[in-house]
Amino acid sequence: MQLQQLRYFLAVAETRHFTRAAEAAHVAQPSLSQQIRSLERELGAELFHRTRGNIALTDAGDALLPLARRILADTESARLAVQETVQLRRGRVRLGAPPSLCTSLVPDVLRVFRDRYPGVTLMVREGGSRDLVRWLAAGELDLALVITPPSGESAPALAVTELLHEELVLVSAVGRARRTVRVAELKGRPLVMFREGYDLREATLAACRAAGFEPEFAVEGGEMDAVLGFVRAGLGPAVLPGMVAARSGLTVTPFAGPGLGRTIAVAHGHEVPLTRAAEALHTTLLAHLRDAARDGELPPGTRLLL
Repeated sequence: MQLQQLRYFLAVAETRHFTRAAEAAHVAQPSLSQQIRSLERELGAELFHRTRGNIALTDAGDALLPLARRILADTESARLAVQETVQLRRGRVRLGAPPSLCTSLVPDVLRVFRDRYPGVTLMVREGGSRDLVRWLAAGELDLALVITPPSGESAPALAVTELLHEELVLVSAVGRARRTVRVAELKGRPLVMFREGYDLREATLAACRAAGFEPEFAVEGGEMDAVLGFVRAGLGPAVLPGMVAARSGLTVTPFAGPGLGRTIAVAHGHEVPLTRAAEALHTTLLAHLRDAARDGELPPGTRLLL
């Protein structure tokens, strides 16, 4: 059974005339009649009583009529749904990102994307880079912003594009900003520390250990908003990404050379093509970063890698 046959059947049922049905369907009358006969053979029943000057539905035709209308209506709905998705009037993007980027880069990018594609549903999932890579591999995300290399591991199943190199800085609630601070000066100075699983926690611990000491914690276990709140309350300084620090209203001090930093990349499944909506978000992200770099809107110490 073909959709075209159902369309011809419906045209005859509505006009009760083969010639007028052929004209309405923009097809030659012999071709329409042939398709109707082919449909009847496939169904094993006549659909019309054919008498001179009078075309009427048989019982089989009456049974088929509402089904044919429903099938053709569903087909048109499917066509429109696909067309709207391709034209990005509809769709869905599942984006993953570390919490630090969800409070800095991600909102700006999603605002631009939402203005351009208001019909596309955006779903954001926060997590550390290790979790984000796992969720990408499992098909639970379309795109993810990750810190590379994620915990020193490679991810051959992912296509990764490096975007930015971002400085890590020291933020505190009191005192005048110094020109720079050395990692060794954090020895014996209680820090506000992120919970386990944060890339920033691992970066801070690694830097302190490379300087020959274990850091002390004033408080640990916080998420990004909690860490910012603890620092504002004067519990201690914290190591934060430059993009977050620039918006925090806290005193910001860069680390002395070679400094601390991290590389931010966008990743997606290597063998799974991006949906149109995910591809549009990927393009929006790259364009936003290039525009920000061109206009001098990237925070100090943040360098575009594209």
